Amino acid sequence: MKKIIESFSPEMTEAAGQDLAKALLEERSGELFFVCLTGDLGAGKTAFVRGFSSVLSPGSRVKSPTYTVVNEYLRGPVPLYHFDLYRLEDSDDGLDSIGFDHYLESGHCILEWSEFLPFRPEGAVEVRITKRGEDCRLIEIDY
Repeated sequence: MKKIIESFSPEMTEAAGQDLAKALLEERSGELFFVCLTGDLGAGKTAFVRGFSSVLSPGSRVKSPTYTVVNEYLRGPVPLYHFDLYRLEDSDDGLDSIGFDHYLESGHCILEWSEFLPFRPEGAVEVRITKRGEDCRLIEIDY
């Protein structure tokens, strides 16, 4: 399924993340989700994750894991792992060093800068956020 959304504020971008999380819970009940986010700096990837997380891990404080590579949100029934791959120099070694396979098997995953990921798991959801001026974003979701 493909969905295209225009966002004119961070709150609208968060709402798009919430809507995706709700749709995945409904349509893929019992499955682990793997969501790949792409977009330029400042496009709204972290705002999207805030909305997504508010459904899957209510009350978690979401911030970009730029320097830690992964943040764990554990307030829902299934852990949510939020990755930022921007600073990984060698994706294969960097992912191995943080135990990426363990994360894939034990919770939902959402990745910022997923274009640096050398593979896509089966069933991965693709989210592209494109700046269209100062206050407008185009959010394209494939799932």
